[in-house]
Amino acid sequence: QVQLLESGGGLVQAGGSLRLSCAASGSIFSINRMAWYRQAPGRQRGLVASITGGAITNYRDSVRGRFTISRDNAKNTVYLQMNSLKPEDTAVYYCNADAIASYGGNYANYWGQGTQVTVSS
Repeated sequence: QVQLLESGGGLVQAGGSLRLSCAASGSIFSINRMAWYRQAPGRQRGLVASITGGAITNYRDSVRGRFTISRDNAKNTVYLQMNSLKPEDTAVYYCNADAIASYGGNYANYWGQGTQVTVSS
């Protein structure tokens, strides 16, 4: 009922920046929490940053101070501004959202397809 589409990934040199976007579409009544996760080869998927209720943010320790998560509720879009990128940031980045698809419905969790971020040394 809800689809998430990421964009903005790519190849960047260490110290560079990228801005990821994730637009939610489909039947959306309400979105509470939106987040970015990442998964590198041989590693488990882990939280990068989250934003809840449009204001409360949380960051993985290794990205705090370098990454900024924000959202535009009118557009049902979440962003991840990534600065001072390091090779260890290389991973597939996935958008995630907790959303209610219709009035009276329950929250469900949705995932995007992922976008590759590669940081060269």
